[in-house]
Amino acid sequence: MEEDILLKLENVEICREENRVLHDACLTLRNGEFVYVIGKVGSGKSSLLKSLYCEIPILRGEARIMDYNLTKMKRKDIPYLRRKLGIVFQDFQLLTDRSVSKNLEFVLKATGWRDKKAIKERINEVLDKVELPDKRDKFPHQLSGGEQQRIVLARALLNAPPIILADEPTGNIDPETSYRLVELLKDICDSGKTVVIATHQYDLIKHFPGKVFRCENGVLQEDVSFAENQAAMTTIISENSVIDIESLTKEIEEPTVVHEVISLNENPEILSHTEPTLQEGQEITLVTEDSEITDSTTVLIEEKITEEPRDASEENGLSGNDETKKKDDNDPDFVGFELI
Repeated sequence: MEEDILLKLENVEICREENRVLHDACLTLRNGEFVYVIGKVGSGKSSLLKSLYCEIPILRGEARIMDYNLTKMKRKDIPYLRRKLGIVFQDFQLLTDRSVSKNLEFVLKATGWRDKKAIKERINEVLDKVELPDKRDKFPHQLSGGEQQRIVLARALLNAPPIILADEPTGNIDPETSYRLVELLKDICDSGKTVVIATHQYDLIKHFPGKVFRCENGVLQEDVSFAENQAAMTTIISENSVIDIESLTKEIEEPTVVHEVISLNENPEILSHTEPTLQEGQEITLVTEDSEITDSTTVLIEEKITEEPRDASEENGLSGNDETKKKDDNDPDFVGFELI
């Protein structure tokens, strides 16, 4: 194989319990690539990853990963292959009868580490990498699902493998924690590792773009259009969605006062309170999907007036839109978001 190619599958057939899962599968991975394998439940995503670390056999085709021919693997060689792969399981598979540090120490000793000082230093390094240095003495049951999954990632990094295989790593954790976990995987990829994530959580691709391969009807193939569309969605906000002003403005450093967010509907209404960090006069362009945008379509952020009745405009005989326009004309603290 070419020097930068770590994995090459050509016309591969994978079966599980006598059922053919994938046929004529083709996949090439190079150093430093961030790759998603997507598809419905049962489409073959997990089976593909398991075939790469010899959990299930490859029956036909050509399959090489680093220096190993997966179609001719001997049982005695499998542990040496797995030392070069970092495997992140959906169900954690931590040893529940020992602490985090003892879980990690067990793996290092099983893979040939003997120096106690080196073992301790390596454990500290990987726990720092996943931002859990204070959890070394905790037991798995004392950790949240997200923390357990990060410990699993730390375990996968112990032997500095060139390839990380993550099988539905976000399946048992909440969305916010999922994003942080994938962000860690992206950081690892940026350091020169190749990362493969099997997932059906497609919004991850929007936030952390990468190459996409789809398992569908027994076929594995690259889905370039899906990857491009998901990447483009980072600039699109659905017409009917509530805008998260806090995340939208988190890059702006100067804080301001509490604001009220007004919806995009024809008849604006107060949706929620938040504390954005916008500067006065800051203009931000938003794009909506599948909607006709006019100059009159705006999102307005109004400085909150303490103890003033919400329906003061009604008492003055003004509609919500009229009141908004009046404040916009006369109030220097009024900030407008124009959709163009």
